[in-house]
Amino acid sequence: MDGTGYCGWCGRPDGACPDRAVCVRRRGTDPPRYCPSCARRMVVQVTPAGWSARCGRHGSLGVEADAPTPPVG
Repeated sequence: MDGTGYCGWCGRPDGACPDRAVCVRRRGTDPPRYCPSCARRMVVQVTPAGWSARCGRHGSLGVEADAPTPPVG
């Protein structure tokens, strides 16, 4: 990675969002859909307790990131 961060909602490099106001507004209500480190699409799960998101390359993040991740497969 070259140090560039990515928007968690549109997946574009930081500052390159077509409608940045929409992405910023979504931060308060929606979990991110793209990894902020590599822009890969994440597996997102929303529960009554919060949300969790998992990148295949960078692992878990989110409100429930401390919860153990069940094995895949």
